[in-house]
This record gives sequence, structure tokens and C-alpha cells, in this order.
Amino acid sequence: MAIKRKLKKKSTLTVARKKKPLLKPKKIQAKKSNSALEAEKKILPGVQETAIANTKFSHPEESRPGRQAPQELPFAYDQDRLILQVRDPRWIHAYWEIRNQTLDGFKNRLGDNFYHSRRVLRVYDVTNISFNGKNAHSFFDIQINEYANSWYIDTNGPGKSWCVDLGLMLPDGRFITILRSNVVKTPLDGPSWITDEEWMIPDEMFARLYGMGFGLGKSSPVGKAWTERLRQEVFSSGVSSSPVRKAVKERSFWMRVDCELIVYGATEPDAKVTVQGKPIDLRPDGTFTLRYYLPDGKQVIPVQATSSDKFEKRIITPTVTRETR
Repeated sequence: MAIKRKLKKKSTLTVARKKKPLLKPKKIQAKKSNSALEAEKKILPGVQETAIANTKFSHPEESRPGRQAPQELPFAYDQDRLILQVRDPRWIHAYWEIRNQTLDGFKNRLGDNFYHSRRVLRVYDVTNISFNGKNAHSFFDIQINEYANSWYIDTNGPGKSWCVDLGLMLPDGRFITILRSNVVKTPLDGPSWITDEEWMIPDEMFARLYGMGFGLGKSSPVGKAWTERLRQEVFSSGVSSSPVRKAVKERSFWMRVDCELIVYGATEPDAKVTVQGKPIDLRPDGTFTLRYYLPDGKQVIPVQATSSDKFEKRIITPTVTRETR
């Protein structure tokens, strides 16, 4: 029996000795990794901070393959188009682009008439119709210059639909369309005249509800007197909750005169230009166009161009006077 006990003890010791070597490498490896990290922090603190900062402000989208950096919008898109948009109930805005090839085609077609023609915006009233170019209710023309590529138009017609043609007015009075815009509708400048009879209530009920809003109900000592007064004075003067409109003949005669000033010119594309002391941007070909509201009185508009090397300078000063009577 004693021998058996000794064998059991030996086997137990043998098993314990085999397990210990298996656990020692893991503990040693963990200690080594922690010490290595601490050493790296002590030796390279600046490198680690820089890496964290770069990660904080990195943008993964920029590193994607095929992604392009933002670019400025081009001056032109090489397309023939005229776009119309609404600013408010009276004003609309048009902007356009005409390719050189298109203009060359009209030059070859019209010959000398092209050079003697005027550039015109023709504005059509196309309210409630399918416009085919000839069935507009009315139209009016606005003469523009050849350098303009946008224009604000005073339609004086809220609640209507509009279409604009950009074309040439020939010396013999013929109008040649170059571009045609989309159709837009200006909003109303007041409440809608459309009423719903479903919401009509009798005058007496309206008066009672109106009086209750001021605390003049049946329990009020002045409620009965106020109701009688409202019936005699208010409703007898034409005030009613009914949306029935009285037919009023409106006079259509009217007149409006206003003035705008367009300043345009050209110089070297790399020159610096100021108008009334304020710098302006030139087009790639050196041209420029400015549009001003022209009030009454004398307007002095000095235009100064300075060469890129600042060696030469030119000043032209238009003076315009407006007097409205």
C-alpha cells in the first residue's frame, strides 16, 4: 500500500511539471508586448501624436481611386439654350448661351442683314394656351446688346405664363428667332379670387360668432344691443361673410416709364478694369457688360483700364442725365 501511494504522488508531480512550461511562454509574451508598447511611447512620442492627428483629420473620400478634386464652373457649356425663371410676381429672369457655330450659320444665311440687325428679346404672354410661336395673347420686345447673356424682364403681369424668344430684328421689320425659352408662370401678387361656397355661413350666424369672439354673447349686458347695431351698420354697409363678389368694371388704361443703363466695352483680357472705382471681372475675350438702374439726375460713370504690367492706363467717363417729367 505504501508503494502505491508513492506512485500516485510521482504521477501527480509529473503532470504538474508538464503543465508549467505550457503556461510560461504566454505570460512571458504578454509581458514582452506590454513593455515594447511602453518603450515605443517613451522613444517616439512625437511620431505617435502625428499619426493620431493625421487619422483625426483624414478624409477617406479623397483617397478613393478615380475621385477628382472640385473644379470651377466653366464660363460656357457649348450649348444653344435660353433658360427662363421667375423672380417674383412681376419680374422674370432669362439667361442664355449661343454657340459661335450657330451665329456663323445665321451670318451665312442672312448676309449683310445680320450685321444691320438688332438683338431682341421677344416676351410672349402664353397664359392658358399651348404656345406654337404664333398664338400668343400679346408680346413686347426688349432690345439688348450683343455682349449680354442674361436679362431681368419686368412683365407687369402677375399670375400669367410667359415664354421668351431671343432673336434678330432685321432692317425690314422681320423677326428671326435664334433661341426659345421654357414657359414659366408668375405667381399672384395678392389673395386668390377662387372661393369655396362650402364655407359660406348666414350673416346672423357670422355676427353671433363674431360677437362671441369679443365676449359679447347672450350673457353680456350689451350683447343684444351690439348684435342689432352690427346688423344695421355693418351688414348694411356691404360687409358680409358671403364670398360673392360685386361686378366692378376696371379700367385697363395705364402707363409706366422707367430707365436702365447698360455699360459695356472691351479691353485686353489680362487688364484690370474698374467702374466707378470698383473692380469688375472680364470675360475671357476681354469684354464686359454692366447693367444699372438709372434714377433721375446726373450720373458720372468713370471706366478705367490698366495694363497687366501697370505701364499704361486708359480712362473713359460716360456722363448720363435723366429727367422725368
